[in-house]
Amino acid sequence: MEKPNLHKISPNFTGQGVNPDLAIERKNPSFNVERLTNILDGGAERTQIRRTVDAWLQSDPEFSRENQYFQSQNERYEGAIRKSFYLAKKMNEMGWVEGGPHQEFCFRALSSDMAFNVHRVFLKSIMGLGTDEQIAKWVPLAEKFYIAGTYAQTELGHGTYLRGLETTATFDVATQEFILNTPSLSAMKWWPGDLGRTATHAVVFAQLYLKGKCYGMHPFLMQIRSLRDHSPLPGVTVGDIGPKMNFENVDNGFLMLKNVRVPRENMLARFSQVLPDGQYKKQGSDKINYLTMIVVRVYMLRSEVVLTLLKACTIAIRYSAVRRQSELKPGDPEAKILDYQTQQQKLLPQLATAYAFHFACQYMTKIFERAYTETKEGKFDLLPELHALASGIKVIATEYSSSGVEVCRKACGGHGYSLLSGLPSLYTRLVASCTYEGENTVLLLQTARFLIKCFAMAKDGQPVPMSVAYLSSKNFGKCQAQEKRDFQNPDVYIDAYRQRAFRMLRSAAIKLQSLIQLGTTQHEAWNRCSVQLAQAAMAHSHYIVVEQFVKALQWYEEELAIHRILKRLCDLFALHGMYLNMGDFMQDGYLSTEQTAMVTESYLELLPVIRKDAVPLVDAFDFSDASLNSALGSYDGRVYERLYEWAKKSPTNQQKNQVFETYLKPLFQNALSKL
Repeated sequence: MEKPNLHKISPNFTGQGVNPDLAIERKNPSFNVERLTNILDGGAERTQIRRTVDAWLQSDPEFSRENQYFQSQNERYEGAIRKSFYLAKKMNEMGWVEGGPHQEFCFRALSSDMAFNVHRVFLKSIMGLGTDEQIAKWVPLAEKFYIAGTYAQTELGHGTYLRGLETTATFDVATQEFILNTPSLSAMKWWPGDLGRTATHAVVFAQLYLKGKCYGMHPFLMQIRSLRDHSPLPGVTVGDIGPKMNFENVDNGFLMLKNVRVPRENMLARFSQVLPDGQYKKQGSDKINYLTMIVVRVYMLRSEVVLTLLKACTIAIRYSAVRRQSELKPGDPEAKILDYQTQQQKLLPQLATAYAFHFACQYMTKIFERAYTETKEGKFDLLPELHALASGIKVIATEYSSSGVEVCRKACGGHGYSLLSGLPSLYTRLVASCTYEGENTVLLLQTARFLIKCFAMAKDGQPVPMSVAYLSSKNFGKCQAQEKRDFQNPDVYIDAYRQRAFRMLRSAAIKLQSLIQLGTTQHEAWNRCSVQLAQAAMAHSHYIVVEQFVKALQWYEEELAIHRILKRLCDLFALHGMYLNMGDFMQDGYLSTEQTAMVTESYLELLPVIRKDAVPLVDAFDFSDASLNSALGSYDGRVYERLYEWAKKSPTNQQKNQVFETYLKPLFQNALSKL
């Protein structure tokens, strides 16, 4: 296969035709853009691999996203299936191995256009929860697409609350089979991707019943459609749930089961087994059932959530550097909207947030890889902390990123409302992440349970996990900042976030304990404290993100220019959070009124400084035009030309206007004799 010309395809190709307003933004960056790109990719070698992959994808018309915004749901779904099989075939020809960087960057570039995303979760659940024998049997079949899988956990009536799932699996000793049922309408599986029209098999989560006793939720691998004609198997009712808010390429489905029998060896049994005589054998922590969800959360943060915010920032900031509106100074030409402080205040904190979450994801990935390895070895000590961290970081990343994308969309004015800008699709895709893989409020309360437990341990002088070491602190005192520049000292704002997290958790814990002491039941007391508990979990997660951004700065202390720009972004992220949540930091008198004014001044003074590097900072994300698929965010900044060219491709501009013939023409005819 002929190698594409990377120089011509690279998104950083500085050829002719770049909008002069955008070109001037790139003239004198304060840092080496290529070096920052390498840092974000994880090294220069990975940057080269990613560009090779991007160039290859762009050179193949099969992966073209042209006219995508004009396609129907069926066209998107069928295109996703076609591209997925074509990609698998081509990657095999290229020798790009499963789990390797080439495959990783292919999925990163194409994830929103592909099918079988949940098929990969199906694979991961088998590898994480299956025995060696089960892995050896099922994984090769799934990897070759000899079977297509889905992960069926969420039900019509229950999602994140796993203990409430109604699907049952009752063991029949006589036949050595589990009998699976969805005993009510609300028990049917609802939402799993790749289920509606594609999957032949599913990992189904159900309540295990042995001799009349429930042993909780367990995973069962079962066939749901014929491999001969794809028809549902006896007892299986399956289909597509219909239109959604975006995700047209995904066939989310429903699944009902009536006395469907599954062999005993099909219960994924790495951590729990049912013996032939019906005895139950368990190994490890109850948290093990969360393992697959944690795998998916860590993956989605890195490859979907943060990536989407990076794209939105790229589009909005490039557009804001070429869009001119009104006079900044009377008599001058219309100004770039990026020069207005209000526009900077909208977009630059989102840019800082994107960088903050990049480093938070690196931190999460390291902890996850360590915990995953230990879990496979039968060690479960890290699971509770990992579950709490993954839940909290998932919440703050999805909440802040989805709201950030919407800020970017609105910052582009009327053109941001057009699908051709790319921003509405980014938003509607990302906002769903606040619900799937764990509804955010529920996840915050799960994190809060871990924090309350650790708070009690710290109070008793017991050791606590590293992520909550601050709970052992005795007294934080008051903020020590004397002047506004002190608030750009990481020690000062880390202490502020630490104090806020500690105070909010302590306040919730004291209220919880006092209610219980007054005779309120545990569950009622928890419910009456749940708003404060969720806020405390969010404050803890915010502190973790700030802390990890600051720690990441230490890796680049010898690269002065890189360190300087990353520190400015870190400062902006931290101060923006303080600016928006000032009341939290003023409680207990931690910040004085004078200090809150210093925070605001320090925050606003960062905006024009970072604005000078805003375009180079999004260029460092190194998205190709094909990947952005945005008329507003292209590298050359030719916004209006591209909007017009794309609009002309709308099918409605090529079709006969039947509305005119049927409804309007008879009316308009009446005007002919009168005009």
